[in-house]
Amino acid sequence: MTLELEKETKAIARYVRMSPYKVRRVLDQIRGRSYREALIILEFMPYRACDPIRKVLRSAAANAEHNVGLNPSSLVISKAYADGGPSLKRFRPRAQGRAYQIRKPTCHITIAVAPDLTES
Repeated sequence: MTLELEKETKAIARYVRMSPYKVRRVLDQIRGRSYREALIILEFMPYRACDPIRKVLRSAAANAEHNVGLNPSSLVISKAYADGGPSLKRFRPRAQGRAYQIRKPTCHITIAVAPDLTES
């Protein structure tokens, strides 16, 4: 078990201008899948969240290849989650001189990859 945790590599995208709820919907689809399978799924999903997630996934695989020396074809997504970041606060003018606050959410996307232990 400790061997797997040592080999786990991650990448984080911070302050992505997107709601964490919408990002989690996509992350739930790729969690636990192989690296190549997840890339194919992200390529053809119709959601806007797929682009930043694909970038983070490629970065995590590159980190695993460069820093730990793992083969990208043997990687599995061990963790994938989105935490809420700070909200940008904007104001919308309304009737009779009032102003309503609009919150534009941001999120931090974290993806960790590990070698597939079932292949060996």
